[in-house]
Amino acid sequence: MVKKIVRDPFFLQQKSEPATEADKQVITDLMDTLMANRERCVGMAANMIGVKKQIIVVAAGPFTFPMVNPVITKKTGKYETEEGCLSLDGVRPCTRYKEIEVDYLDGDFNPRHSKFSDFTAQIIQHEIQHFSGDLI
Repeated sequence: MVKKIVRDPFFLQQKSEPATEADKQVITDLMDTLMANRERCVGMAANMIGVKKQIIVVAAGPFTFPMVNPVITKKTGKYETEEGCLSLDGVRPCTRYKEIEVDYLDGDFNPRHSKFSDFTAQIIQHEIQHFSGDLI
């Protein structure tokens, strides 16, 4: 189900908790909401739809996929950039990495380890940052 985008900075600054299989509906809602906002959004974290769980969805080219409880295990190629966020107005400076490796659970809660680079890596880093409550 498409959900309303949360724009309340106080809510967005709260930390997210690990997700469990009981949170599968959140994955569906995030995917639906991302697709409904696809013309202006390439990734979403669960807190953007009002759920403080460690779930993100990423749109990378023709592929859209969820990541549950993702943890960046390796990062290289540090650079500075600016990013916007669907939940917030404007853009902010941030530090990102060109290449990352991530441990996560897929939408069926199977463990995965993947390498990402360039813009897809940047999207994932942005969305994972939502878990800490740091406004992007």
